[in-house]
Amino acid sequence: MVFLKTRSDIEKIREAGKIVAETLALAREMAVPGVTTWELDQAAEKLICSYPDSLPAFKGYGGFPATLCTSVNDQVVHGIPSNERVLIDGDLLSVDVGVVRRGFYADAAASYMVGAADKRRTRLMDCATMALAAGIQKAVPGSRVGDIGHAVNAVAKERNYTVVRDLVGHGIGQNLHEDPQVPNYGKPGNGYRLKEGLVIAIEPMVNEGTHEIRTLDDNWTVVTADGKLSAHIEHTVAVGANGPEILTN
Repeated sequence: MVFLKTRSDIEKIREAGKIVAETLALAREMAVPGVTTWELDQAAEKLICSYPDSLPAFKGYGGFPATLCTSVNDQVVHGIPSNERVLIDGDLLSVDVGVVRRGFYADAAASYMVGAADKRRTRLMDCATMALAAGIQKAVPGSRVGDIGHAVNAVAKERNYTVVRDLVGHGIGQNLHEDPQVPNYGKPGNGYRLKEGLVIAIEPMVNEGTHEIRTLDDNWTVVTADGKLSAHIEHTVAVGANGPEILTN
């Protein structure tokens, strides 16, 4: 079932979104060679919980054990932070974080270079950023979910990358995951028609090689089937009368 949000609801999601954005900024600042993904996770949890009535949205969700998803190189999403995972120069790190504040959720992700810039990884991250922007442009009343997915996939395809098909974006609000699903591929004019007040998380997962994925034995970490790189980027977006509103800026 799709839940449309009032203006008040959207502002509450934006409050959570500001904390999400601040958490991602902290992760980017801390993500240097020698730091563990567990250190990133602990700093993120401390920051989120410093705000009144705010909690990490992922911790305990479906049994997930941490505040952040920290996915490195060929890890697509849902990487579990660990003291054993030390970031090294040249890593591509994707960080996904959610916050629930006063009953409303926000969710976003970003990909970062660790240490010196690398053209191969930078091109992939830039493509994911452009794909997200293209998808957000379609988040307007009267568009269809397929318009978003088509726009995302077109950017990736043009640059000889692929998008993950087995994982999708989603509605968000008083639940972390709501209808409708928002795939990163689709046909224009197909799928749920967007209405003012809809809030969705658009999240391209762009792969260097095949779109196929597999899940590791921890039952969480998703990796590319061919071991090539992946980048993940996401915003929570409201469908507004005057255009899309990014709530996790």
